Amino acid sequence: MTDKREEMTDLGNESVPIEEKAGRVQAVFTSVASKYDIMNDVMSVGIHRLWKDAMMDWLAPRAGQRLLDVAGGTGDIAFRFLKRAGHAKATVLDLTEPMLIEGRKRAEAEKLHDSLSWVVGNAEALPFPDASFDVYTISFGIRNVARKEKALSEACRVLRPGGRLMVLEFSQIPVPPMQKAYDLYSFQVIPRLGQLIAGDRASYQYLVESIRKFPDQETFLGMIRAAGFGNAKYRNLTLGVACLHSGWKL
Repeated sequence: MTDKREEMTDLGNESVPIEEKAGRVQAVFTSVASKYDIMNDVMSVGIHRLWKDAMMDWLAPRAGQRLLDVAGGTGDIAFRFLKRAGHAKATVLDLTEPMLIEGRKRAEAEKLHDSLSWVVGNAEALPFPDASFDVYTISFGIRNVARKEKALSEACRVLRPGGRLMVLEFSQIPVPPMQKAYDLYSFQVIPRLGQLIAGDRASYQYLVESIRKFPDQETFLGMIRAAGFGNAKYRNLTLGVACLHSGWKL
């Protein structure tokens, strides 16, 4: 008899079959979609806006570029990119349609809908031809992907030669006492805020746990290089609470 063991992955502190993770993550973000942007402001005391601005500063969007923003949710990164670039096109891909619906509402309000496309899809199997985009971004999303190596490989595939990858994600503070204080805030405060504001403690408990499961800065840098990106670097933000990783398809 053949022992067919299911491949497992983390879902926060829980271990689940790898094929189940996408559906479970989708359920989390469906639950929080309508309050997602508000919770980002509350949880980070607005600092996530500075991190995203730092992302745009390093990315330096240019007119005519084609952006793919994966796990783009409500379009926060895509809006920033389009405003910086002037005249450009952006495609926002997300696993969770309710997040995209919230983004479309914002696009209409900000009169950017003509420059934006919204696609339901999975980072591990992008529904686009090779060399379709100039820039690939993923912001606070890759830690939710079951096969991160596959997602990075797909990013390399859909970028044109000379294209840019940029990842903004929570990371690790290299000073243990400060990391401990940050952990205390994360586990004691954020789930309670989730319950108070979004009416969903469990989803924000998962989000906090998923941050702790994500690889540290150097490990993730190695994953980017292994996926085929050159000139890969990273910059810590707010002492390493978040981190920007950059790479080029050479």
